[in-house]
This record gives sequence, C-alpha cells and structure tokens, in this order.
Amino acid sequence: MTDPVLVEVTRGDVVESVHHGALAVVDADGAEVLVLGDVDRPVFPRSAVKVIQALPLIESGAADRYGLTDDELSLACASHSGEPRHAETAARMLARAGREPACLECGAHWPMGQEAARALARTGAEPTVLHNNCSGKHAGFICAACAMDVDPAGYIEPGHALQREVKAAMEALTGFAHRDELRGTDGCSIPTYAVPLRALARAFARIGTGTGLTRERAAAFARLRAAVAAHPFMVAGTGRFDTILMEALGARAFVKVGAEGVYCATFPELGLGIALKCDDGAARAAEVAMAALVERFLPLSAQEAEAVAALSRPQMRNWNGRLVGTMRPAAALASG
Repeated sequence: MTDPVLVEVTRGDVVESVHHGALAVVDADGAEVLVLGDVDRPVFPRSAVKVIQALPLIESGAADRYGLTDDELSLACASHSGEPRHAETAARMLARAGREPACLECGAHWPMGQEAARALARTGAEPTVLHNNCSGKHAGFICAACAMDVDPAGYIEPGHALQREVKAAMEALTGFAHRDELRGTDGCSIPTYAVPLRALARAFARIGTGTGLTRERAAAFARLRAAVAAHPFMVAGTGRFDTILMEALGARAFVKVGAEGVYCATFPELGLGIALKCDDGAARAAEVAMAALVERFLPLSAQEAEAVAALSRPQMRNWNGRLVGTMRPAAALASG
C-alpha cells in the first residue's frame, strides 16, 4: 500500500518536494474519524508516548511521595531542548528522590536547542546527561523505581521492573501486544516497541477522555496533561512546535513529537486521538500534518487560528531572509 502525500513543499509556485505518510484519527472506542494510508503497519512511536511512559511516576506514588511539581511532571513527558531550566529541573527531580545525575542511563548529548548548545559551548563546558532531551523522562523513571522500592540500576533494560510497568501500561492503553520481535532500542536506550498507528490513536483518545480506564488511571493522565498544559515550555522548549501549539491552545490539545516523523495527540473536548507518521521520517512534515489536523477538527478563535496557521503553512526563507516557498498540507489532509 502506497501512503498518500500528506505535505507539499513549494519553491515559488512549483511543488518541489512531497512527504508521504499515514495517519489515524479515532475515538476511544476505535471508531474511525479519518484514516489515511496504512495505519495497521507497526511503527516505533518513540518519544511520542512519553506521557504513557510517565504513568508509573504517578501510579507508583512517586509524584506525591517526592512532592513533584507540575513543571517537573511536564518535564517527565518531555523531549526538551536542553535549556538551563530543563537541565536544572531534571536535577531537582533526582534530588527529591535523593539521587544524583550519575544515576541517569540515557547518555549525554549537546542540547537540541541551538542557542542553548552555543551558550554551553561558549562556557567551555561539555554536555551532561541532564542536557539529554530525555533526562526528564529518565529522572521520572528513577523516582518511580525508588518509590517502588526497586533498585534503579539498569532501569533501561527490558527486564527491569520499571520497564515491565511501562510495557504493561502501553499494552493496556493500545490493546496491542508488545512482542519481543517488535522491540527496538530507543535513542535514550530504553525499549521501544512497534505499534500500529490505529492502536496508538485509540490510546491517545483514551488518555484524553479516560474512557475504558480505571478512575485512578484516568485521573493520572488528567494530572499529566494538566501539568503539560500549565508548563508547555518544559515539554519542548523555545521555538519548538509542541510548546508553541500548547501555549496557544492550552489544555484543548495535548501533542507530542516522536522521532522519525511520528506525532501523537489527543483533543479531549472532541474525544479524539491522533497518531501519524511521515514515511521519510521528516519532523518538519509531521509538524505541518499535526497542525493541519488541529485546523481540520478543532474550532479555533481568531487568535488561535493565526497561531496554528503559522505552523501548518510555515514559510521557507533563504539565507538572505527572502521568502522562497512554503510548506502546506496536501489535498488529502487539508480541511474540507
């Protein structure tokens, strides 16, 4: 099955490039609202499911035991830019559990945010594990393991009690068996399992509505969504799509990027879950596609519409700042 074109890139009035992909928009019962392309082929959701990976942080009692604040819970769901506030907050989370950054097993890399990386380089310092875009998630893993009275060491391994909890939560939300043959290793070294977009979309519809979940689990997801809505900077960073969109829409949309052109989202007021993947792994196209789905399904105020339009049809400029083209939703995706 050939996936349709979701996003076009123009230069002048000519389409220069296209991005194919697939997406599913469903309700919490799995009823289709919009399906494009092959949504039954398993794909790795990667960081798009961090809100599910953060669930043990709430359900273990760690969030309450260690007095985690909303900005810290938002960081637990983040793929952050490694700005000072991000790194400092990850360190603070660890300190609440009496742990040091050396406990993190995610590895170190330069901040994803270019300005943050330049600022760090100017000091002559090297990046640490706290600058890893997943350090908040991993700090949450450490806190959860401590609250479970489990040794955090090796928490990135599939057989660790913490990762077994994450896997069980993923299977319960998606209704899809996370088999060993579908397991890979994520960039931050934790297990990642390939899951069909249809199942991911239904999981996010349930996250947004609580449908099919226990009262306690629905409350846990509501708490995590509220934390992200209150602190959208923590989940991404300066100039990042997730932060910009959720600053504009607040709790009306929870969106989360994943690597290789994946995005997941829920629109709680509509009871919808969304999962998409661009076949070529292009993040730029996945962002345009997600913004187009916001325009297509959510009623927007004039101010909201202006903010979202800048994301769904970003301008392409050259090194002199001259407008040379745009990115835009293709016909299959554009609002009807």
